[in-house]
Amino acid sequence: MGVVTPFPLKGKPSQIGFDRGELNRILDLYGRMVAAGHWRDYAISLGRDAAEFAAFRRTAERPEFRIEKRPSLRNRQGMWALYGEAGQIVKRGHELGPVLAPVERRLMKLVDG
Repeated sequence: MGVVTPFPLKGKPSQIGFDRGELNRILDLYGRMVAAGHWRDYAISLGRDAAEFAAFRRTAERPEFRIEKRPSLRNRQGMWALYGEAGQIVKRGHELGPVLAPVERRLMKLVDG
């Protein structure tokens, strides 16, 4: 018989990821920004400490925005952070919706103007 390896359920997960609702919300915003002609590419990075979604104007550039989920900060300033192109924190919080608000406002300006 083979060796049965137990499934690791206790402790820190081996990889942080986005759940379906979070990813749907992020990809909906991404799709609207693509339709407005502003974003053209994205990247997803799933690591041991954080999950990150990066949106690019062009593939060869730095990302215009990075959305980061870091569960270790859940009880402090919030596990969600929105980083700008230069790496500065634009918004941080406990919920995804308010963290995405600055990008949503930018989308409204792109559609109106």
